[in-house]
Amino acid sequence: MGCRLNQAETAILQSRFLDRGYALADGPAEADLYVLHTCTLTTHATLKCRRRLRQVIRQNPAACIAAIGCYAQTDAAELSRVEGIDYVIGTADKMRLADIVTTPARQAQPVVMTGRTMPAAFTIEGAGYDPLHTRANLKIQEGCDFACAFCIIPRSRGRARSRDFGDLIREASTLAALGHREIVLTGVNIGTYQDGGRTLVDVIRTLEDIDGLDRIRISSIEPTTIDDEVIDIMAANGKLCPYLHVPLQSGDDTVLAAMRRRYDAAEYRRFLHDAMERVPGITFGTDVIVGFPGEDETGFQNSCDVIREFPFVNVHVFSFSARPRTSASVMKNRVAPAEVRARREHLHRISQLQRRAVYQSMMGRELRVLFERRAPDGTSSGFSDEYVRVTVHAGDEIANQMWSVRVTKVGGAQEGERVAARGEMVGDRPGISRRRPDEESVRVD
Repeated sequence: MGCRLNQAETAILQSRFLDRGYALADGPAEADLYVLHTCTLTTHATLKCRRRLRQVIRQNPAACIAAIGCYAQTDAAELSRVEGIDYVIGTADKMRLADIVTTPARQAQPVVMTGRTMPAAFTIEGAGYDPLHTRANLKIQEGCDFACAFCIIPRSRGRARSRDFGDLIREASTLAALGHREIVLTGVNIGTYQDGGRTLVDVIRTLEDIDGLDRIRISSIEPTTIDDEVIDIMAANGKLCPYLHVPLQSGDDTVLAAMRRRYDAAEYRRFLHDAMERVPGITFGTDVIVGFPGEDETGFQNSCDVIREFPFVNVHVFSFSARPRTSASVMKNRVAPAEVRARREHLHRISQLQRRAVYQSMMGRELRVLFERRAPDGTSSGFSDEYVRVTVHAGDEIANQMWSVRVTKVGGAQEGERVAARGEMVGDRPGISRRRPDEESVRVD
């Protein structure tokens, strides 16, 4: 469940169990051991975790059930009361799960482990090879010291700490050798990466020299932590994709201050505009919270205005969730739930319009697409460097292949339809120029 960082860690855990002689079950009903990597970011996320666990326990009451990760760390007592759970393992110990569960068996009482994490450089045994996906997630950092008012992640994942530089390069090299052509850098606050004087810039430059690795993508990164040199590398048209997921959270200065974010709306805008000038064709993703305590209609419209202003292809809209043990949980001036829902739906519609406009700006262009597995209808799809999903009709299986694709059609013209791009394969030309130098920003009015 949850974030890309959970995905990266889950792939490593999976490989460790496979190394010990396990095999992947076809589904929960056939499993001897079922592991749920939990999320605690929002109240809805924890509810989904509990529902999923109870569903699996009903399907397979004989299975050994382990709930691990963030929710297990912050609310171990709550999870351990779910009848049928055998292990509740928090952040500090979850990566040792294959050693903790030596034999999958039901426990008389749940085994609960919620040790503290230490703010020191770390290493990770093995590699997160995932044969079911073309892209691999590479964990380079953990924890956060920023303490935003709404965020429970510092409590679930601890203080900021970085992975040993040599160790992450080792895993990246292994993943490339195993066939992953794209690596996504993940962490809680990856822009703060620091190990022995090396920064995120050093990570990217070293990864660019790995044979077999064609693309590097940065996952969510705080706007105040993006080194100027990262944009220079992106502009050089090498392996670093022209896409940044930069959380906004709110486009209103009053709300941003209450959230304890480290920028105002003008600073956020300046950064994105500068990136667009230096990296023509760059696209963005972001996160926005609606209904934060004290957010009035003007504040909400300020968030909408920012989304309309930039080429966002991926906008995560969250309703405010008052997570216990965060300062926002005790704030006054709550927004009525019905209003929060209305704002969320409205901003989602705006983000879809913006995504459609960005996709339409790609019409006629040739994009470099890394394809995933073929769908049952015979089509294949994948993401371009700019994080635009493109679907083609291909006679052969082209999973994990990089092709040049010309965008010929953009669907999703009606409200509620999923925005999608169709294309035709131009030929196996992975070395094509990624973007045109004359592109302008995309705005939806």
